[in-house]
Amino acid sequence: MRKLMPKNYILVPGYGAQGGQGKDLAPFFNEDGLGAIVNSSRGIICAYKKSDVYGPENFGDASRQAVLDMREDLKNAFVK
Repeated sequence: MRKLMPKNYILVPGYGAQGGQGKDLAPFFNEDGLGAIVNSSRGIICAYKKSDVYGPENFGDASRQAVLDMREDLKNAFVK
């Protein structure tokens, strides 16, 4: 898809709860690391369920950490 539409944004589902990782998503991005919107709804919303550190009362903190971890994973996928 990226070769056919080099300047379009592509919605990329499957990250997080569905098993996708940053390294799996690299082909969806442009060479400059742009052009894709990564979706991780369940991985962020339900992050407190996967951690012994956060409980339901601290779901916001767990979600924030999940987003920070996701950002780091995606960033590391582009480090050469």
